[in-house]
Amino acid sequence: MSDSRPGLARHYLRYSTANLLVMMAGLVSFPLLTRLLDNTQYGILGYYETWVLMAVAVAKLGAQHSIQRFYPHGGDEDRMRSFATNLFYLPMLGSLVLWALVGAAVIVHGYVTGEGHSPVFWMALVMTPMLVYSSLVETVLRVTEQSRMVMFTRVASRWLQLALMLGAVLVVQHTASAAYGGKLLAVVIGMAFYFGWARRNLHFARRTMNPAEIRQSVAYGMPLVATEILAVALVSVDRIMLKNLSGDFAVVGIYSVGAALAMQVHMFMNLTVFESFTPAANRVFTTEGADAVRALKRTMLMPMTYAAIGVAILLWTLGTDLIIALSGAGKAQSGPVFELMGAMNAILPVMLVCGFGLVLERRTKTVMALMCVAVAVNTLLNLWWIPEYGVMGAAYATLVSSTVSSIAACVLVAPELRQFPDRRTLVTVAFATVAALLGEWLTLQLSLRPGWQRMLVGGMLIGGPYLLVLLALDARLRAMLYPKLRAMERRVGQGVAG
Repeated sequence: MSDSRPGLARHYLRYSTANLLVMMAGLVSFPLLTRLLDNTQYGILGYYETWVLMAVAVAKLGAQHSIQRFYPHGGDEDRMRSFATNLFYLPMLGSLVLWALVGAAVIVHGYVTGEGHSPVFWMALVMTPMLVYSSLVETVLRVTEQSRMVMFTRVASRWLQLALMLGAVLVVQHTASAAYGGKLLAVVIGMAFYFGWARRNLHFARRTMNPAEIRQSVAYGMPLVATEILAVALVSVDRIMLKNLSGDFAVVGIYSVGAALAMQVHMFMNLTVFESFTPAANRVFTTEGADAVRALKRTMLMPMTYAAIGVAILLWTLGTDLIIALSGAGKAQSGPVFELMGAMNAILPVMLVCGFGLVLERRTKTVMALMCVAVAVNTLLNLWWIPEYGVMGAAYATLVSSTVSSIAACVLVAPELRQFPDRRTLVTVAFATVAALLGEWLTLQLSLRPGWQRMLVGGMLIGGPYLLVLLALDARLRAMLYPKLRAMERRVGQGVAG
């Protein structure tokens, strides 16, 4: 495996590019599939997609978390074989056994009762172990910081899936079965690639089988499986309770539009950051210790804090305009939901980086407990605030529950792993925030038309002063950006000359 380790900025750029291109595939597939499939067929597709996601999360048996935490950075050949055997191949074997038992139970149940299943169900069942295998290989690629390969495989897989699904629907039949057949073929092709990579890089050796290492992996990973399921519940509970307490799907729709757009902020400001940061943090903790993790956090937190606060301010002040620009004035009611949840999703990753370390300490049960607390707080506040504040009550509940969980992680993590932004960063961002708010005040005075006009002009009046104050007050940021701007200038000059 490659020892080349690009910096965190390069990893972040690659993962954010990959996620953007994957999102673009979704933007292409959604309008096309909703037109090619009727509501029933599209509902079937979405129904089985949800169950496959849950099945894959359980069937991985927490192995992806153990791979990430216990990868033997700097290990010799025997240690690498032991890792591949105990943390990759044997968990995969356990997943296959579980899958076979479930499949056999389904077949026996169908035979006894005479109840059949749709072709989509059987394709989903066949697809599940292949998705588990592909996910585990991708985890190894991420933990070894091969972000270039992850980027290419993720994007290629998603666009291949899009092409085959649309092709099957257009050529074969306008049904969920045809669409899922195309997806199954894409998964088979992707797994074949991953299988070839694993054969070259992950080697099984029976002599290295270690029951103690397997037990350690299960004890570490299974609480995180429960955490993933709880995270799905945390995302879903707002919509369920809005429907039950209001009795109106329209209210759920208002919330869902804002929350769905805020989830895109989460993808870039949270998932992409941690795809870059977590493998590096595991590596330096294993090879250099807690002080190196805190140094890594300090390196990240200065630019990350500036970016997170800036994005949060823009979303808080212009979120409704973005909703109007993208979805029309009819969706303006979703604007306040997006403003609150988008700003929250921008800032929370900073708090999560500050308190990151519980998984390094192998305190996965504590991580699970924190997620349980978040779900409980969210549920109780929804019961109180939805009747009082309507759709915004659900948004307030999400904000408070997520904040409580993040602060608790900062409190509970070992002090030697806890790291906050330095005082200079906090003072600088405070001055920059004041400049941005003055820009917001000026934007309000101009009485601009909601939507594109206010978003573009307001974005410049708010974001421009914010960035200028940061650059004026923090020489570290100037020193970080200047070489990159010079390199970009040279590339542009070479392109023009060529």
